[in-house]
Amino acid sequence: MITFDFPFIMKQVKLADKSFQLYIDSKKINLAIDEVAKKINEDYKGKCPLFLCVLNGSFLFAADLLKRFKGECEVSFVKISSYDGTSSSGELRKLIGLNEKIEGRDVIVVEDIVDTGFTLEGVYEQLKIHKPKTIKTATLLFKPNAYQKDIEINYSALSVGNEFLVGFGLDYDGLGRNLEDIYIIKETA
Repeated sequence: MITFDFPFIMKQVKLADKSFQLYIDSKKINLAIDEVAKKINEDYKGKCPLFLCVLNGSFLFAADLLKRFKGECEVSFVKISSYDGTSSSGELRKLIGLNEKIEGRDVIVVEDIVDTGFTLEGVYEQLKIHKPKTIKTATLLFKPNAYQKDIEINYSALSVGNEFLVGFGLDYDGLGRNLEDIYIIKETA
């Protein structure tokens, strides 16, 4: 797990009606991804896992993680969402885009962030119908204080609090996914 300090000069961005300040810089994000990739490479040496990336948020993390994976693998993308604005709607939509046969396969679900776990639980429930050999989770960010499920988070790059974050795939109403750093809502004085 990577720890980080706030820099003295704060980078800021404005997205729609909200201002955000730097929370985790890209260097620390990349170091954390290096550590997760190292563990996955050890666990899947000689295997050919299917990385199942949950869109939209996981695309940057997935790209960086997959560039670091040393073996054979397959990659697929699915879409499911439970977010609306800055909070989870608690409402899951159907898993869209699972076209691969996963029966008897090792599947790694790649998420941008795991907070309550409702989205992850929905993905797991739908995957189990297809009888994979194993299902594990890799996430860029994990919110342990918000997590309400029993599914093990196998590969977590960074643990964070319950703050709303944006950047590196995370969005605020569709904005900010392209930011290379992760930002937090700026407190107003």
